[in-house]
Amino acid sequence: MLAELSIKQFAIIDQLQIDFKKGMTVLTGETGAGKSIVLDAIGLLIGGRGSAEFVRYGEDKAELEGLFMIEDGHMAYTLAEEYGIDMEDGMIILRRDLFASGKSVCRVNHKLVTLTILREFGRVLVDLHGQHEHQHLMESTYHQTILDDFGQETITPILERYQVRFEQYEEKRDALQALAQSEQELAQRIDLLSFQTEEIDSAKLRKGEEEDLLSERNRLANFEKLHASLSAAYDALHDERRGIDSVGDAMRELQQASSIDEEFSGQSDTLANAFYALEEVGYAIRDQLETLEFDSNRLDEIELRLSVFQQLKRKYGATIEEVIAYGKKISVELDTMTNRDERIEKLKTEVEQLESELFEIGGELSQARRQAALLLGEAIHLELRQLYMEKARFEIRFLQDGKTPVLRRNGIDFVEFYIMTNAGEPFKSLGKVASGGELSRIMLGLKSIFSRSVGVASIIFDEVDTGVSGRVAQAMAEKIYRLSIDSQVLCITHLPQVASIADQHLYIRKIEETDRTTTQVNVLTDSERGNELGRMISGTHMTDLTLRHAEELMEQAMNMKESLKNGV
Repeated sequence: MLAELSIKQFAIIDQLQIDFKKGMTVLTGETGAGKSIVLDAIGLLIGGRGSAEFVRYGEDKAELEGLFMIEDGHMAYTLAEEYGIDMEDGMIILRRDLFASGKSVCRVNHKLVTLTILREFGRVLVDLHGQHEHQHLMESTYHQTILDDFGQETITPILERYQVRFEQYEEKRDALQALAQSEQELAQRIDLLSFQTEEIDSAKLRKGEEEDLLSERNRLANFEKLHASLSAAYDALHDERRGIDSVGDAMRELQQASSIDEEFSGQSDTLANAFYALEEVGYAIRDQLETLEFDSNRLDEIELRLSVFQQLKRKYGATIEEVIAYGKKISVELDTMTNRDERIEKLKTEVEQLESELFEIGGELSQARRQAALLLGEAIHLELRQLYMEKARFEIRFLQDGKTPVLRRNGIDFVEFYIMTNAGEPFKSLGKVASGGELSRIMLGLKSIFSRSVGVASIIFDEVDTGVSGRVAQAMAEKIYRLSIDSQVLCITHLPQVASIADQHLYIRKIEETDRTTTQVNVLTDSERGNELGRMISGTHMTDLTLRHAEELMEQAMNMKESLKNGV
């Protein structure tokens, strides 16, 4: 569960620290008070897309931190072990700093992590239902994902096997299409590649040759300076008893001194080593002077060769190594084109074989989905009956029935949810017929179904009860509370029926301090909850009757909670 949330300098929030309890927590308050901002903060804390706009105006950064308590065996332990993150006492601390510059820094248990890793932890800790998921439910492309998630135990292994083959199929198919281009384009391409290949091959390029030639050119271009420097160095060592002869005299005198007193033996050895080293340098300089010669023709050859390199680099790469690599690449392409007919036949055979495999695996995948669709349909019907949509009929349709299947990345199926909300009406696509209240109930039903297997620490609803009232609101309140028996539930609501059943009630309001607006969160006592429920029932005008109605709601909620906990 999410035990503690700390928010600093985030949007209109100056500083907040909220302690959450197990069970169900509701967040209420006037529109615009900042309820959704709190959930936005949680969304960013678990890896949502950030922006510098979230940083409170005038501040350098926003700080978000959440403490989660988890049970043994939770999936977060596996992630922590994989990424070398220490776990103590079943606690995970997620932290994210958003800077005004746009930078974002993420930590898990005080260890720096990437946003991707933070998102992995967030995925197993929190299931955040935002208001946008109603729109997702109206998009038919989202329906197959819901079905695959529901039947993941049987569907996922087949889907992964299918997608491996599909990637191979796309690669082969694209290569075949490239080879099947027009004869004129092909001929032009072959001519171009032939010219380029011949030009690069004729140059007989060698890695490191350019560097060797540049060094040699530098030596020849500075021949006179080089010869003069070597001659002067040699003369300094050997001419007219300067240099090395004087060092030799000093060496012999110091050897004589060390034979008298061993205290000088260290200096004698050091000087002897220096003498022999200088002697070796002198011999080397002499040999170099004897072999050193200037060849003007060689300098011309080097310049010509380097100009070839420059010409090739202008066309094919920034370095000779890149030119060589490009030459190898186009040689392979040219060989493929030259043997085009054989290659086409081979690719056709491979594509046909992969198509056959994909249709076979796709059939298995489709069958697994159809079986899962039956179970999901039954589960949704049960949920809808509990939410007073007993007349509704729900179907999961596979729209390629009776048609030639098409290979897609996720299989050969196109899945879409259909619903009939009233008796005697035809089935229609969910997104075209369902009202806002019906979508809310369907989404809550799906959440109830999936929460049994997801295993997240916290489930968060942002106004999942939009568009409902009366007995439907009461049914939704009971269903949300049922979820909180096994998982912590945080819920933003405008419905008194939902707020009355909560274990913890947080009231969010905006206040002005020193000419700045900020958000404040208060945990309501029982009497304060009664006043807030009364406000939610009647608006700003509170009467004794409204307050009695609120107290009655709370009493009914308490009785209902006891019944649910006892399994009644």
